[in-house]
Amino acid sequence: MGGSDMSTAAIVGAGVIGLSWARLFAEAGWQVRVSDPRPDLEEIVDSELAGLPVTAFGDLAEAARGADFVQENGPERPELKKQIFATLAAVTGDGVVLASSSSSLLASSFSEGNPAADRILIGHPFNPPQLIPLVEVVPSAATAPAIVDRAVEVYRSLGRLPIRLKKEIPGFVGNRLQRAFNNQAIYLVQQGVISPGDLDELVKASLGIRWATIGPFESMQLGGGPDGMLHLLQNVGAEMNYSLGEPDPAAYGPVLEAVDTTFGAGPEAYEANVRRRDRRTRAITEALAASDAQAQGQD
Repeated sequence: MGGSDMSTAAIVGAGVIGLSWARLFAEAGWQVRVSDPRPDLEEIVDSELAGLPVTAFGDLAEAARGADFVQENGPERPELKKQIFATLAAVTGDGVVLASSSSSLLASSFSEGNPAADRILIGHPFNPPQLIPLVEVVPSAATAPAIVDRAVEVYRSLGRLPIRLKKEIPGFVGNRLQRAFNNQAIYLVQQGVISPGDLDELVKASLGIRWATIGPFESMQLGGGPDGMLHLLQNVGAEMNYSLGEPDPAAYGPVLEAVDTTFGAGPEAYEANVRRRDRRTRAITEALAASDAQAQGQD
């Protein structure tokens, strides 16, 4: 079972990620309690989540007491998360998942010494969780396997794709891959090889399309033809032995200026770019789902 009309989700933190999780849970039939100390919490919930079964709570303990699932989205500060999860442990029952959306902190960094350490894990979404299916589920060594199973079950019930990591590693997997890729993108712009706008167009017209349909390993397997990845590594891959180089953090200024010039900066540009991103993301995910459903019906 995922959620039902009687299930309650506590969402800790009403930033961009927290509000997106709140909408996702609410639209899936959960009663949602959003907790945040911000003074405009009720106004934010009323405007962003109007018409949904979502209630604002200024008090964390009150919001989480008796909840069936908790998704924390607070600042990336271990000491603060320790305090938050100490409160969550005290007011939630056995078997209740205490998940953090943290994109950089390991669960063990703030669950150590917590009496509910066996219920704490990372449930890291890619922004925005309403639209991007991935949730990286990263347990600590103390997390109970049944809690990991429950988190996976709930995320699946929300229409997400939970990927369970075998062990903790800083940055998890998605952000480690993103960091390596983004570093090379910045390096190439710094070296005068390409502009930010052209680099984005290049990626969207090649790797973006490829990786939206098949992943890197399947791509390498297919790139080698009938003989697979080994053939690719022994032939084309054998010549890819050049140094990639690293970006210079002291020289980010011109890159940032070029990015602002290309894509705009400020609230208006941000809102327009978010709308465009969300529209195009929906188009891709819906088209892939329709294509897979059609192919299934033909098999």
